Amino acid sequence: MQLRCFSLHILSLLIIYSLGAIHSVSAICEFSFTQENKLYSYSLASSSEMFPHGVLSEDGYYKVSSNGTVVWFQLCDGMIFNHDPPRCFDCGECGGPSRCGMGCIALMSNNILEGYSVCTTIGRTQSIIANLIDKESPGMGVVVEMWHQGPEMNCSLSVSIICDSKKFQEPKTLEKVGNCNFATQITHPAGCANVLATKDNGLGWFSTLLIILLCLFGGYLITGAAYRFFYLGIRGLDIIPNLEFWASLPHRVRSSFMSLVRRFRGPSQNYRSSYSPVDF
Repeated sequence: MQLRCFSLHILSLLIIYSLGAIHSVSAICEFSFTQENKLYSYSLASSSEMFPHGVLSEDGYYKVSSNGTVVWFQLCDGMIFNHDPPRCFDCGECGGPSRCGMGCIALMSNNILEGYSVCTTIGRTQSIIANLIDKESPGMGVVVEMWHQGPEMNCSLSVSIICDSKKFQEPKTLEKVGNCNFATQITHPAGCANVLATKDNGLGWFSTLLIILLCLFGGYLITGAAYRFFYLGIRGLDIIPNLEFWASLPHRVRSSFMSLVRRFRGPSQNYRSSYSPVDF
């Protein structure tokens, strides 16, 4: 009975861990970018009429090779092999011999010796980020980067998802850009952004000018008060520079405003001339 409860507990932890990993990767595959009052929203794993799994491969993985190097990878989820699984030595970090490739998100195989391939994990679900290919051209597409820090070397894989709303093309080329760093690309509608117009929340020229004037005025008051307090020994409200002027400013403004009102409205009905009529 205790053994059964312990087994159920382990199984529950595995399910929770798996769901958490999938959720975290899916969340990374959904992001947005704002530029010039436009919101570029990307959801790589969202389903569409032609691609119910989004950018994910329906086979459970993508495969690309070059010069004897083979790379398997999946986007926004872990790999699943229902056919043609990787067959190589040292797959312990990515599922073990019986589940090779199913414990990571990207795997690389090199022919070290004739007929002898060694696997290296180059991507984990816990280590994946998505970004724009070119921030100056957000509509170009998205690049997904994944990596793995191993005991002997650090490896990575960058997958560029080129935007094309009408065409899908699997990875054809594999580029080695470092000792254990690879790059490839696919063409997929999921790389296209949903563009929305946003309101301009930036400050206009008037608001910017007003802020500058307020900062200058505040600096003037602080500097003048410090000078009068420390160097002239003035205390109380008199430390405010030109206190008489600031105290009379409301009255000056009110008088100027009333003068303008009288000028535009003309004499009021209650206004009486200082001259009296004289009868001859």
